[in-house]
Parts: sequence; C-alpha cells; structure tokens
Amino acid sequence: SPGEAATADAVIVDLRCADVRERTGIIPGSLHVPRSVLEWRCDPSSGYANPMLEDRTLILVCEHGYSSSLAAASLRELGIDAGDLDGGFDAWMAADLPVAPAPPPADGLPGMGGPQ
Repeated sequence: SPGEAATADAVIVDLRCADVRERTGIIPGSLHVPRSVLEWRCDPSSGYANPMLEDRTLILVCEHGYSSSLAAASLRELGIDAGDLDGGFDAWMAADLPVAPAPPPADGLPGMGGPQ
C-alpha cells in the first residue's frame, strides 16, 4: 500500500517515462529507472547495473500499478527482492503522500542516477 511503501526500508523505483513524471511529479527520494532498462540496472551481472539498487529491497512504481507488478515478477525471477506499489503513483497521490516536481532528465545512461 502507499502508506507501507512510504515507511518501508526499501528503495522506491519509479518506472514511468520522463514525460509522465514531468506532468505529475515524483515521489521524493525515489530513483528513476525506466521500465525498458530495469533488469539491466538491477542485475549486477549485466555490466550496466546501478550500484544504488544492489542488495536492496525495491518497491516499483508505475502510473496505475499494472506494469510495476509484471516488472516486480521479472526481477524476482532474477533473485532480486522486489515488489510493487498497489495502485501505482495514482494511489500514492490519492493517499495524500508527498509529491515533488520532477527534475530534468539526467545526462548519461537512463536509470543510472541517484535519489531524486
């Protein structure tokens, strides 16, 4: 649930595209990892992993909670401790939890940045 995610000892990973993030905002402290590169950024053996995701519990967030469920299942198959936010970013906002403006997209490879 959004309330559980807000207090969890986990990394919140925002899978949404930059345009949606700019339009609706972000969860403060979340990491932006586009869905298209998620497995590479989470799997240390890929050669393209984001070290901020290594050995951490991940809570994946998409817009409505559907694609994040499938993404979490994919990561669990890789042995990564991952779940998803029930209802996605929409549920986070409906729960009146903090939202911040999205920063400009980072330079370099997508999904390699730190907390926002």
